[in-house]
Amino acid sequence: MATTIYGSDFWSPIRISLQVALLSSIIVIILGTLTAWGMSRRRFVGKTVIETVLMLPLVLPPTVVGFLLLMLLGRKSRLGQFIEWLFSAPIVFTWWAAVIASIVVAFPLVYQTMKVGFSSVDRELEDAGRSIGANEWQVFRYITFPLIYRSFMTAYILGFARALGEFGATLMLAGNIPGKTQTLPTAIYVAVDAGNMTMAWAWTGMMILISFLMLLLIGRKQGEEVTYK
Repeated sequence: MATTIYGSDFWSPIRISLQVALLSSIIVIILGTLTAWGMSRRRFVGKTVIETVLMLPLVLPPTVVGFLLLMLLGRKSRLGQFIEWLFSAPIVFTWWAAVIASIVVAFPLVYQTMKVGFSSVDRELEDAGRSIGANEWQVFRYITFPLIYRSFMTAYILGFARALGEFGATLMLAGNIPGKTQTLPTAIYVAVDAGNMTMAWAWTGMMILISFLMLLLIGRKQGEEVTYK
């Protein structure tokens, strides 16, 4: 049966894309923030090598990232077999595989943005907080985080947008199963390949609308913050 606009087949990729982007962006902003905070506060041998590895998904083609993830998490790998034993099901070609692929490709953008944010914080302000008895969590909560708030929001937007638009790695690891792992980018690709330009335009419009609304919301929040200050 052909996909129709506003039918269940139309909304399914949208729902899956939003779910994947929302969960993966939350996970990646936490991982990226913690990693950037730790890396910006410490110097050790091999730091440059580790940072290079962390940034690799940014420059590698998404299909290469997807292939590496498939080899790492596939049913023939030790890790993939352990996951299958643990959950009684393989992780490849599942919704969670799409989340993992989105996390990996979005991480470098989030990490780099947060690293720049942490580097801009005046260390003397943090030291002043410690000098009056604040612990590390209190220093982060009341001094560091307010100063990196804009970087945090920018990093989250980049992570969400990268996850929403992810195609190559998701296709390799999660496949393109309608109603299960088919996201908006893969749905658009299939629609164009099948010559269904009406659906391709409809899904493209939805992606543009979602991205526009998110940027508008964040812009208003930052504008309100500047006004209150």
